Amino acid sequence: MRPITREMHKGHANLRPLLHETTMNDLPFWKSKTLAEMTVTEWESLCDGCGLCCLNKIEEWDSGDIYFTSVSCKLLDGESCRCSSYENRWDFVPDCVQLTKENVPDIAWLPPTCGYRLVNEGRDLYWWHPLVSGDPETVHAAGISARGRAINENEIDLDDLEDYVVDWPLTVGEEKDEEEA
Repeated sequence: MRPITREMHKGHANLRPLLHETTMNDLPFWKSKTLAEMTVTEWESLCDGCGLCCLNKIEEWDSGDIYFTSVSCKLLDGESCRCSSYENRWDFVPDCVQLTKENVPDIAWLPPTCGYRLVNEGRDLYWWHPLVSGDPETVHAAGISARGRAINENEIDLDDLEDYVVDWPLTVGEEKDEEEA
C-alpha cells in the first residue's frame, strides 16, 4: 500500500481517518531515534520534569563515588520541578551541566529514571513519563520527582551538605525484586 502524501490528502477530507491510522502505527520518536537524531523539541521533551538532576551531589575525592542530596539548585522551582531561569541559568549557576548527545553517556549521576539516560541505553520510558502518559503531573503523582522532598540550597548552610545525603533519587523507578512481587 502506498503512503498517503499531503498532496494526495488535499481536498479529500474522507482520507483524514486513514492518514491518521497509518501514522498511529509508527513508533514514537524516543523508540525510533537516537539522541543525536532528535530535534530540539524532541530533545527537550525527553525531560520528564522530575528535578532529580537539579539536586546537589557530593563526589568523594578518593573513590569518585557520587551521592545525591535532597538539596536542590537555587533555581529549581520546588512545585514544578523545573528551572526557574532555564534560558539564563548559567548567569546564576555557571557550573550547571547542559545535557548533550555527547555527554549523556558519560554522566554517571543521571538518575536511573532519566529519559535521556533511558533512551541512550536503548530502554523505553516509564509509564509516568509525560510523553507516555500525556500528563506532566504523572511524574509527581507517581512519586518519582523531587516535589515535596527537596530543600532549596539557599535555605541551608552548604557546609552541611553531607547531612542531606539521600538514596531515593537512585532507587525510584527500579523494578521490584522477584521476592517482593
